[in-house]
Amino acid sequence: MDVTTIFAGVVLLLAIVLLISVIKIVPQGREYTVERFGKYTKTLSPGIGFLTPFVERVGRRMNMMEQVLDVPTQEVITKDNAMVKVDAIVFIQVMNASAGAYRVENLPYAITQLCMTNLRTVVGSMELDEVLFQRDSINTRLLTVIDAATEPWGVKVNRIEIKDLTPPVDITNAMARQMKAEREKRAIITEAEGEKQSAIARAEGAKQAAILQAEGRKEAAFRDAEAREREAQAEAKATAMVSEAIARGDVNAINYFIAQKYVEAFAELARSPQQRTVIVPAEMGALVGTIAGIGEMVGLAKNQSSGTAPTPPVRPAPPRRPAGGAVPPSA
Repeated sequence: MDVTTIFAGVVLLLAIVLLISVIKIVPQGREYTVERFGKYTKTLSPGIGFLTPFVERVGRRMNMMEQVLDVPTQEVITKDNAMVKVDAIVFIQVMNASAGAYRVENLPYAITQLCMTNLRTVVGSMELDEVLFQRDSINTRLLTVIDAATEPWGVKVNRIEIKDLTPPVDITNAMARQMKAEREKRAIITEAEGEKQSAIARAEGAKQAAILQAEGRKEAAFRDAEAREREAQAEAKATAMVSEAIARGDVNAINYFIAQKYVEAFAELARSPQQRTVIVPAEMGALVGTIAGIGEMVGLAKNQSSGTAPTPPVRPAPPRRPAGGAVPPSA
C-alpha cells in the first residue's frame, strides 16, 4: 500500500466526518438546538439542516411531543388533620425548545417536584370531605398553579389528574358505615312513600266506589219513584174507570174493585209464615157473592159483544163455615 492510497483514504474519511457534522436530519416531533462555540444560536426544526463545520454543533435534542409524567405517591395532611395518600399524573408539552433546554436542568424531574409540592399545598388547604368529593376542583387549581410556574421554561401543562386518593382505614370504615346508614334511611323513606301512595290509592278507590254506589242508589230511587208514580197513575185510572161505571149505575164494577182488594188481603194473610189459623173477618158468602158479580160482568160483556140477551146467572150457595169462624188456610 503506497502513500497515495493512504492519503486518499484519510481524505475520504475526513470528508465523511465533515459531511456528517455539517448535515443534520431532524425527525418529526423533535427540535435540535444549535450552539456556536458553546453559545445557543438557533433551533433546527424537523427536516434537513446545515451547520458550519468545526464551529457549530447540536446542543440539545428536545422532544416536542406531549409527555406524561407520573407524580409519586405521597402522604398529605388535610386541613382537618386527616392523613391521605395522593398520587397524580401530569401531561406536558415543550413549546419552546431553547427555553426548555437552557432555563432548567432536568426538565421532567423539575416538573415532577413542582407537582408534588403544589399537590401538598392544595390538598393541605382542604378538608377530607372536600378532598374526596372535589377532585375536579383540585385538578383545576393544580393546573392553574403549575402551568403558570412552568411557563418560563417553555412548557405547557395541558392536564393534571388525581390518580388515587387513599384515606386512612378508620376513615374508610366510618365512611362505609355512613353509606350503609344513608342507604337504609333512603330505603325507609322510599318504603314510607310507597305506603303513603298505596293508602292514597286505596282511599281514592273507596271514594270512587262510594260515589258509584251513591249514583246507583240515586238511579234506583229514581226508578222506584217512577215505578210508583206509574203504578199510582194506573191505580188512579182504574179508580176513575170504576167511578165512571158506578156513576152509570153498574154495581158490578164496585163489586169487582172490592173483590180484588179483598182477595189480595186474604192472600197476604194466608201467606204469613207465623199464621197457623186464618180468621175470616167476614162471611165467605160475601166473597162468593162478589165473585158472582164479577162473573155477571164478564157474561154481560160477552153478550154485548155477541148481540144476545143476557141470562140471569145462577148464584152458588155459600159454603158452610165451621163454628168459631175459623177455616184452615189453603195449601
